[in-house]
Amino acid sequence: MRMMAVLGAAVLALGVGGSGVAEPQRKPATAAKNWVNMVVRTPEGGYRQGNPNAPVKLVEYGSRTCPTCGRFATEGMAPLRSEFIASGKVSYEYRDFLIHGAPDLALALVNQCVPAQRFFPVLDAIYAGQSGFAERLEAFLKKSPQVAEGYQKLEPPQMATRFAEVMGVIPFMKAQGLSEAQARKCLGSPALVKSIAKTHADAINLHNVQGTPGFFVNGRAVRAYTWDRLQPELRAAGA
Repeated sequence: MRMMAVLGAAVLALGVGGSGVAEPQRKPATAAKNWVNMVVRTPEGGYRQGNPNAPVKLVEYGSRTCPTCGRFATEGMAPLRSEFIASGKVSYEYRDFLIHGAPDLALALVNQCVPAQRFFPVLDAIYAGQSGFAERLEAFLKKSPQVAEGYQKLEPPQMATRFAEVMGVIPFMKAQGLSEAQARKCLGSPALVKSIAKTHADAINLHNVQGTPGFFVNGRAVRAYTWDRLQPELRAAGA
């Protein structure tokens, strides 16, 4: 598409009657690790959630303005996390693919400005608010096409800032805990722009990504764009 509990049982030792000696008391079982809480930034410029040694590694190249990516975020992320990531069977990495250019860049920049542990909650919130961003952007493009064209000619940090203002990204991120000053600093960061641009370029040059969402299971591109099609791929890979 073009454009994105384990039950920890505490076992009590029971004394065996008749011997006069109780069995040594066993230590309670330790609750299994919830791998959803393990989030790191990867060398490829993405953010990975889950067990780094998971037998099944899922990578998504996504766009925050892509409606199909938004649908996957709404329908797929909850079961993916609860059924596959939490247990350590699957790790999930999100990498940026800027299929819609400047609007995607603006959202990617502010999303990467929050601490790693906040990356996925903010990503989820961005997808939940996707329609609002789209409506504001469309209204601006219809009302001021020449201004929009001028924005496209700016240097990437300035371009991203202008589109963030148009889409209401800065007040949105303030509600996510990122101050206006912090948001503008990130939007204007040449180093962060360069990093995100490299992730996008590598997607094309190294992995032949052409649209979003682009899913890879253990390094293999899969033709699945929705949760109902991706889930069987994860099962087939051993999840």
